[in-house]
Amino acid sequence: MELRTEIREFLSSRRARIAPEQAGLPAYGGNRRVKGLRREEVALLAGVSVDYYVRMERGSIAGASDGVLDALATALRLDEAERNHLFHLARRSRTPSGPRRHKPATTVRSTLRRVLDAISDAPAWIGNGRCDVLAMNQLARALYSPVLADPRRPANTARFVYLDPGARDFFVDYDQIAGAVAAKLRMEAGRDPHDEKLIALVGELSTRSELFRQRWASQDVRLHRSGRKRVRHPAVGRLDLDIESLELPAEPGLHLNIYTAPAGTPTADNVALLASWAATQQSLATEPEAHNG
Repeated sequence: MELRTEIREFLSSRRARIAPEQAGLPAYGGNRRVKGLRREEVALLAGVSVDYYVRMERGSIAGASDGVLDALATALRLDEAERNHLFHLARRSRTPSGPRRHKPATTVRSTLRRVLDAISDAPAWIGNGRCDVLAMNQLARALYSPVLADPRRPANTARFVYLDPGARDFFVDYDQIAGAVAAKLRMEAGRDPHDEKLIALVGELSTRSELFRQRWASQDVRLHRSGRKRVRHPAVGRLDLDIESLELPAEPGLHLNIYTAPAGTPTADNVALLASWAATQQSLATEPEAHNG
């Protein structure tokens, strides 16, 4: 997307969601013709002139200081992810042709693969901001077996969520997951608009999924953090898993995702069952090799 358009749509969408009463401003009854705050109200709250804010919302934020951006983020009630996204857009405005980030990693070092394999009682995998699944331990491969059914590699959770009909059955909270995936991709696009593989992925999803087009147009952004993921696994049933997504400082752009469940819960029992199922599947896969040998 063209940068000025992206800035305009992001700021106007954040402005539209704030009712005047939320910002401590009078609503003036039913005389308002705009959804949310007016531009002049945002300018008032941010402590800038109306003309300056109008220029900013039209895409001219290259000259905005960090202080002004902070004030604007406060006026628009941006959360941490949205504030970071605003600053990413401002940095891109200041250097429209660069500097470019290093290309996101598409491989995982052998030491990190050993770390994954050492996590034996919880699904764990490493991915990037494009939702590519780059490395998994045995339990994660078992958990995400429906995702891995697509032969393309690296497997991609965004492609699964939006293009595989089975995703609606797999994810208990499908609508929430779909929104989170689009928001993560939007956040990544703000960080690195020159990532050709990300551009291709967004283009593919936009072409093939009306739902993705709607979620992408919402301008929502999201950081990788902790949370809850509930799935219906075809072999072991319902799993309500707690997620921790950890940045890997030595591998910028990569995250280690670990799924756990409290001991003594039905999900913990089903994770143990998943481990048994995974071992059985691996044994079946290696049997032909043993016979051939």
